[in-house]
Amino acid sequence: MDTAVVPAPTSVPVTLRKLYFLRFAFAAVWAALLFTTADALGPLSTTLLLVYPLFDVAAAVVDLRSARENGGPTTPLYANVAISALTVPALALATTSGLPAVLRVWGAWAVAAGLTQLVAGAVRRGTGGQWPMIVSGAISTLAGISFVTQAGADDPSLGGLAGYAFLGGVFFLVSAVRLTRRTRGRV
Repeated sequence: MDTAVVPAPTSVPVTLRKLYFLRFAFAAVWAALLFTTADALGPLSTTLLLVYPLFDVAAAVVDLRSARENGGPTTPLYANVAISALTVPALALATTSGLPAVLRVWGAWAVAAGLTQLVAGAVRRGTGGQWPMIVSGAISTLAGISFVTQAGADDPSLGGLAGYAFLGGVFFLVSAVRLTRRTRGRV
């Protein structure tokens, strides 16, 4: 299978860098808030669970616009928007059934979004800063499987989701730093 590596204009790394820094900050704050409510589904944890995929949709739309404007690959980004948008009502429904249902839905989302992120990173590797995204996508896929498995545990918790989100944020931070270095190297 031949995968075209599209060299990106210099505006793409700038847009991605800013987006990746924002995604790290959001994930860090979100994870800290969710961790404080990890043992039960209440109004705050339910709201946080729904906000995360909504934020993912918004971030993917920003990424998509940048990719379209600069002739970059868009198919994985459209897939990410669709997957995350469908996750919101699925999570809303799952929160009415308890933590195991939430973990199953989140796990399915983590697998689908992880595979999409892996593909997007591989296709855009010529842009720079994408290896952490590729690794993050692979880890997300494995974590998703783990969440589905945890749903069957005697005492399920949302704590793993907080850790997952924070780790994903760290990968965005690493990519942002790599893109910063690459952009400075072009000047």
